[in-house]
Amino acid sequence: MKSILIVEDNRGVRDMVREYLEEHGYQVRVASNGQEGLLEARHHRPDLVLLDVMMPGMDGLEFLRRFRTTEHAPVIFLTAKDTELDKVLGLELGADDYMTKPFSMAELLARVRAHLRRGVEAAPVAVLRGGELELDPASRTFSVRGQRVDLTRSEFELMSAFLRSPGRVYSRLELLEQLQEETLGSERTIDVHVRNLRAKIEVEPGKPRLIETVFGVGYRLNTELSP
Repeated sequence: MKSILIVEDNRGVRDMVREYLEEHGYQVRVASNGQEGLLEARHHRPDLVLLDVMMPGMDGLEFLRRFRTTEHAPVIFLTAKDTELDKVLGLELGADDYMTKPFSMAELLARVRAHLRRGVEAAPVAVLRGGELELDPASRTFSVRGQRVDLTRSEFELMSAFLRSPGRVYSRLELLEQLQEETLGSERTIDVHVRNLRAKIEVEPGKPRLIETVFGVGYRLNTELSP
């Protein structure tokens, strides 16, 4: 049984989401603020987190900063905020998805299922290598120049796509489909994830050599670098 942690200060929303998810077979724990949420996360290691942004005390953004220092479970923001800046900030901190209140419970369930399914490998998959990059789908690990680099789930899926077809130019829409088969999103999301990846793997993120921008089209992975 997959476990889900709901970090939400509104008791009505918290209880409604908990009951709905429990009815669909999930084990659910709840917290009313970020500090309580961190304690729950450290003790019970949830498979997925539903996270409100605006909470008293430690808000959702601070929770996410601290959570991402040790945990890699997918995080879906649940918030009344709907500006692009808020969405981009959440993605840059390591969130995997974003839902604006009020939301459809059926859509929430679909997103939860999609993100949890992405973490399950149906069969052993070969290690993917390209130049100085190595990605192991079975252990969900990634390294650059022999050094392990922690990626969020969305970053891991993007890097998997790049390494499966080095040199191929992916449009933003194609990359978005790699991330969320059944969820909504915008092509702007891909730009944020690529920027985060560059910060983690490029020697000079401002002058990327590994993940190249193909203007007017999208991105490609360059694994054939000259010294």
